[in-house]
Amino acid sequence: MKRVAIIGAGPSGLAQMRAFQSAKNNGEEIPEIVCFEKQADWGGLWNYTWRTGLDEYGEPVHGSMYRYLWSNGPKEGLEFADYSFEEHFGKQIASYPPRAVLFDYIQGRVEKAGVRDWIKFRTPVRNVEWDDAAKTFTVTSHDLLNDKVSTEQFDNVVCCSGHFSTPNVPEFDGLDRFNGRVLHAHDFRDAVEFAGKDILIIGTSYSAEDIGSQCWKYGAKTITVSHRTAAMGYKWPDNWTEVPLLTKVVGNTCTFKDGSTKEVDAIILCTGYLHHFPFMAEDLKLRTTNRLATASLYKGVALVDNPALMYIGMQDQWFTFNMFDAQAWWARDVIMGKIRTPDTATMKADVEDRVAREDQVEDDYDAIWYQGDYVKELILETDYPTFDVEGACQAFKQWKGHKKKDIMTFRDNSYQSVITGTMAPAHHTPWKDAMDDSLESYMQN
Repeated sequence: MKRVAIIGAGPSGLAQMRAFQSAKNNGEEIPEIVCFEKQADWGGLWNYTWRTGLDEYGEPVHGSMYRYLWSNGPKEGLEFADYSFEEHFGKQIASYPPRAVLFDYIQGRVEKAGVRDWIKFRTPVRNVEWDDAAKTFTVTSHDLLNDKVSTEQFDNVVCCSGHFSTPNVPEFDGLDRFNGRVLHAHDFRDAVEFAGKDILIIGTSYSAEDIGSQCWKYGAKTITVSHRTAAMGYKWPDNWTEVPLLTKVVGNTCTFKDGSTKEVDAIILCTGYLHHFPFMAEDLKLRTTNRLATASLYKGVALVDNPALMYIGMQDQWFTFNMFDAQAWWARDVIMGKIRTPDTATMKADVEDRVAREDQVEDDYDAIWYQGDYVKELILETDYPTFDVEGACQAFKQWKGHKKKDIMTFRDNSYQSVITGTMAPAHHTPWKDAMDDSLESYMQN
């Protein structure tokens, strides 16, 4: 029997386990599955912790999740094809759930699948190496609870450790002498901390947009957002300003590329994350930027130089949970011999073609359909339940329009499920007034 190591029990790792469990449920003989998870529970980034920096074992804290986070995209774009929100909650719910609701949904599917026994919790992977003669991987892991290091052999490894946990932290002149608080989005936990304060956000990513919105919602005095190339350009509240890139900090005074200045109390670096795999041997590391067409991955999943190693969820993302599913089902079928990977030259050509096609993408709408076509391509090669991918793309298109209309009210809109066809109800409270993000409060719909 084959042995498969899965690294990480977040949405990607859980998708991979669900893929194997689905095959088992269909009467197929599946490999032995061992999942290594460094946290004490499953859910990956959706598993909130108050901790920052190092955890209780001296390990770097994986989570970048913060309190009061609500989905920044419609749930209709990420719904599992084999497990609808209605199946989980017994009714249709509003389109932008907070973290606790999405975590409950993610957890519900894998609890139903019964895969928790496959996971070794509090067990980070320390090293992965490939033995070309034996055609096996040697995986070294560390049981933190018992402080025990062990080594095992596997036929395949599926890396599902994500790429939103190792911060990209730039340097700015004078930050070391700034008289306020400096932190990366990775360590942001609670917008209430910044109530009544003037804050500066560096970056124009989703985290800049959302953390700024959270701070506005919970009472920040002013929000200034500094961009490197272009402003986000949304219809921001009156106390929100967009400025060019920060050039220097003196005391509490920030100076920007256009010569303007602003006194601030805190600086939040929303400057992105690195694809970082310190546990992988050099010849197994994925080296890519955050883009739709990842470097070195055949079909966006299998490492070209060693297709026995898979990486799930490493793309820049419009689609999330259901794309991870499509990748996981495809990876499963490669591992189980239902799909054969071609020769190295063909796999490299596949990567080059995907990169070239992404380079021709002109705007966000093109990018949405590019990734939607990718999801459809993988689904067609497996038995993952097909769903209305085009409908999900249309939901993302509507979402973009709603954001352009009013960035502070886009979460008050509703969309139709591409799985069940039913329309989401309006939430009982507009997002800007909904201060309680608990499951209990949300489910009062």
